[in-house]
Amino acid sequence: MVKVLIIDDEPLATELVSEYLRDYPQFETLGICHNGFEGLKAIHEMKPDLIFLDVQMPKLNGFELLELLDQPPAVIFTTAFDDYAMKAFDAHAVDYLLKPFSKSRFAKAIEKFLQLGNYAEITDLIKDGNTINSETANRVVLKVKNEIKIIPVKDIKYLEANDDYVNIHTAEGKFLKNKTLSFFEKTFDPLLFVRVHRSYIVKINEIHKLEPYEKDGYIIKLRGGEQIPVSKSGLPKLRSVLGI
Repeated sequence: MVKVLIIDDEPLATELVSEYLRDYPQFETLGICHNGFEGLKAIHEMKPDLIFLDVQMPKLNGFELLELLDQPPAVIFTTAFDDYAMKAFDAHAVDYLLKPFSKSRFAKAIEKFLQLGNYAEITDLIKDGNTINSETANRVVLKVKNEIKIIPVKDIKYLEANDDYVNIHTAEGKFLKNKTLSFFEKTFDPLLFVRVHRSYIVKINEIHKLEPYEKDGYIIKLRGGEQIPVSKSGLPKLRSVLGI
């Protein structure tokens, strides 16, 4: 029996998925969740094999939900936004269904899932995904102990590489996110953030001073007193954004 969870804030969409699933007796619908927080809790408690996941939802979107899962199930995205389609595949979804979807299109998505067979391989693919979406440019979602923390990008002072993670520095403190610095470099607005070193991205309006440091080196002093090294490759980019 394949355990299925439906996560979508649109009642018509959840009713449609539920109705279509009745044609597949080998699938058991565990429940329906109407936002990302409900979905996250249900995945942890129910351990579904497959989720039908909306992209745009209140509180927590579909991509952010996946980022918070250590062992994500297989995913079929359900979305009304066609421009999310390729991003869904970047997140290594089994398939995506563009609303409103027909019964025959639904059947094709189910067939794709059944052909994959090994759910563990799907989980590994999803976990490795680096999906950029519209929300990512405005906020960062992460887990702090057993709670979900949402950090507005405007509150970030600088980012620091930490092996396979990134330390996100804010006035509130330091938070660890399982992403790469390159991911954030591609995601954040280049008019607001600049990569000054292979290990650092800095918010431009947090920069207080640029000073020489040792031989041919430079450091940035931030408004809060933090000191950030500037690499040779980072210096031209920094000079450009500062207009010096």
